[in-house]
Amino acid sequence: MPPAIVVEGLGKQFRRYHTDRPRTLKEVFVRRSYRLRAVERFWGLHDVSFAVEPGEIAGIVGGNGAGKSTLLRLIGGVGRPDQGKVRIRGRIAALLELGTGFHPELTARENIFISGVIGGLTRRQVAQRLDSIVAFAELEKFIDSPLRTFSTGMQLRLAFAIGVHTAPDVLLVDEVLAVGDLAFQKKCLERIDQFKSENSAILMVSHDMGQIRKLCDKALWLRRGRLVGQGDPDEIVDQYVAEMETETRRHTPIDWPARIAASGRELRVRENRFGSMELEIAAVQILDRHNRPVNEIRSGEPLCVEIAYSAPKRIEAPTFGVTISTEDEQVCADLSTAAAGISMPVLHGEGRITLHMERLDLKGGLYYVDVGAYTKNWDYAYDYHWHTYPLTVLPTGNNKGVLHPPHHWQLDERPQ
Repeated sequence: MPPAIVVEGLGKQFRRYHTDRPRTLKEVFVRRSYRLRAVERFWGLHDVSFAVEPGEIAGIVGGNGAGKSTLLRLIGGVGRPDQGKVRIRGRIAALLELGTGFHPELTARENIFISGVIGGLTRRQVAQRLDSIVAFAELEKFIDSPLRTFSTGMQLRLAFAIGVHTAPDVLLVDEVLAVGDLAFQKKCLERIDQFKSENSAILMVSHDMGQIRKLCDKALWLRRGRLVGQGDPDEIVDQYVAEMETETRRHTPIDWPARIAASGRELRVRENRFGSMELEIAAVQILDRHNRPVNEIRSGEPLCVEIAYSAPKRIEAPTFGVTISTEDEQVCADLSTAAAGISMPVLHGEGRITLHMERLDLKGGLYYVDVGAYTKNWDYAYDYHWHTYPLTVLPTGNNKGVLHPPHHWQLDERPQ
């Protein structure tokens, strides 16, 4: 079977203008006209080639400005390339900028028909799938309400639901798998798996390296518009993350007290930080038995995780959680206020909550302390920090496995 997506030598140029370029017609006449001309042209995407097979998920990784969204737009037919070509086999659906084309004064029902027809369906096909679209978006009670009355999250859910009901052979996904609450995100991921099982080719952009590792069959790494690597997702992600960490260290002034106190890495939304931010985790510290900030302890020693939070509005009975996992995301401990049976009060303003562990009996190695604040019923996260706070556990002996519990041996000898 031929590939569903073939990209050959694809390139796109952009213009860079003067920073003080005239913004109005009046300025054009008053100021010198030469500032209307572009300062230079540069390649936003250059000489990119790859293929995606039917039933294959390919993930695109790269920093901001690497050309990821530009690549998806060109494949989706938004804009023309300046070099190379794209071949698509079958119907294509693009989940790029969700909600584009919606009319705020029209109802959700009317927007579904308009967007469905734009997406390649006939009016009859949209009508046949209407109930399924509305149910997927969980908007049954609001189907005949004007879109201007919808929250941003509701509009994004509706747009995603329409997009995934066009039965595409090729699906393009640009950073939209974080739509809605945790339950809806799970539903979106399940639909992506369904497309794959139906032999659709999927090309997705994500800053969530966990998603790339788990969902994708291969990864493509873009750096400054060029494809610098493609292949096994774990290998590509490891190379990309290692380079990003090196760049971060290179441009960060060394301030050891501050770095130890912060005990973590830079937070980036949708990369290692997720949530609605109605309640924010303002700071996290990992403390030893002497209440000192640390990033390493010996196996078997006590440990505290101190979470400073900020709640601008009243938050009713939130749940706080702390997860300790290995580098390959094996969960070693999953602790929460809900599991401990703690009845949380209404939070408003700034405060602090601390998890006290009498001892941490893990074998030596590198771990991550993930922290999060969630709704009372775990519907979604207010603020979740993933793989941001590393913790090194120093071994007390030569032990295998993950758990190193306190123990002793007893020998009972029988008389001969």
